[in-house]
Amino acid sequence: MESDLGLNPATAGMLIRIPLPPLTEERRRDLVKVVKHEGESAKVAIRNIRRDANSDFKDLVKEKEISEDDERSAENAVQKLTDRFVAEVDQTVKAKEDDLMEI
Repeated sequence: MESDLGLNPATAGMLIRIPLPPLTEERRRDLVKVVKHEGESAKVAIRNIRRDANSDFKDLVKEKEISEDDERSAENAVQKLTDRFVAEVDQTVKAKEDDLMEI
């Protein structure tokens, strides 16, 4: 019930039943919105990890444990990883959206 998917579980003795409503076009569009929201949340989490990593690199430069060139190359590597995983999230969201809208 807390998942905001519009499902209401019903108990029947030792069983929990979750009746699934038929997928109307309106319901499919609602599920696509949920998928997009989850995809955006995943991308924000990826960007937060990038920010934390870049912050750690800056701290290492201040402590003189790595050089500024090493910092730049590490930031570039993290950016490439960020771009790769954001693209993967976009691709997964698009595939799920196509899957949901398919009749």
